Amino acid sequence: MKPQPILRFASAVCVVAAALGVAAVAQVAFPPETPAPAATAARPPQQNLRSRLFVYDLRTGKSTLVFTADKIWEAPSWSPDGKYLISNSDNHIYKLTFGADGTVTPTKLAIPDDYRCNNDKAISPDGKKIGFSATLAPAKGSNVFLANADGSNIQQMTTETPSYFHGWSPDNKTMAFVAYRNGQKQFDVWSIPAAGGPEKQLDADTHHDDGPDYSPDGKWIYVNSDRSGREAVWRFPADGAGPNDAKAEKVVDDGLEDWFPHISPDGKKMVYIGYPAGTPTHGPRTVHVEIKLVPVAAGNKVGTTPKLLEGFTGGQGSLNVNSWAPDSQRFAYVSYEVIP
Repeated sequence: MKPQPILRFASAVCVVAAALGVAAVAQVAFPPETPAPAATAARPPQQNLRSRLFVYDLRTGKSTLVFTADKIWEAPSWSPDGKYLISNSDNHIYKLTFGADGTVTPTKLAIPDDYRCNNDKAISPDGKKIGFSATLAPAKGSNVFLANADGSNIQQMTTETPSYFHGWSPDNKTMAFVAYRNGQKQFDVWSIPAAGGPEKQLDADTHHDDGPDYSPDGKWIYVNSDRSGREAVWRFPADGAGPNDAKAEKVVDDGLEDWFPHISPDGKKMVYIGYPAGTPTHGPRTVHVEIKLVPVAAGNKVGTTPKLLEGFTGGQGSLNVNSWAPDSQRFAYVSYEVIP
């Protein structure tokens, strides 16, 4: 999640790991959230929400509830081996695994507590690394970091804030992120080598672009952009949109505010989340949102008739990062319920 004077709100990151195929639903109680340090104390308090993490199965057309907690969890993302999910809550990173009896044991990763992580994160395709975003003092905003999958051996990848990681290239070599740069106040898409090196701007439109996610063949980056007047799904070549973004093309615009497109690992389908028309940011968590599916044909040609899969109360944190299972038949998402 990104702090947005106009476009976004700030959030926290944790990681939930879940071995799926468990019928029982686990309820976990956590201690009260730690007060924010002085640098972030001005943030509005988080809503008192119940989070429900679901897995949708295309083969059955049904969602299965696999985890619930009376606090905010966000942005589930699958591990490449299909054994766990990552999700965020309360600025920390956890691995949440399911036992045979359906109970859960959250295990905090090795990322120290002074990294105030947000929900933009993902395990690398080879399962060895985690890219994540966090605020680390004395920085006032989010930077992009790289670590081992267990959270150890952290490396800072960006030096300017705000910067938010979003996706891995399929060869594990490049990290895509969004950032403010050069005095601009909208998010543009950038990349940086995972081995280290200079960052590269991939687009230059004066509107904001967000949620960059690579196609499985590595040829395209899919984003949401408001460059056509409202949020819609666009794509451009992975090496950049070209002069004046001439290579960018709109692929889905269904009349909603469409955010966070994600292509399945087999490259045959895409899901994204739609907010009510006119919703100015992806920040609300208690609006009616819809998850839609569109087919993807050869050459990453995306169909134009989305299919509604689920409608529910959610928003920020429901589907921010790629949450496809490696079998390309399941994906994870989160719904929210206000606790009186």
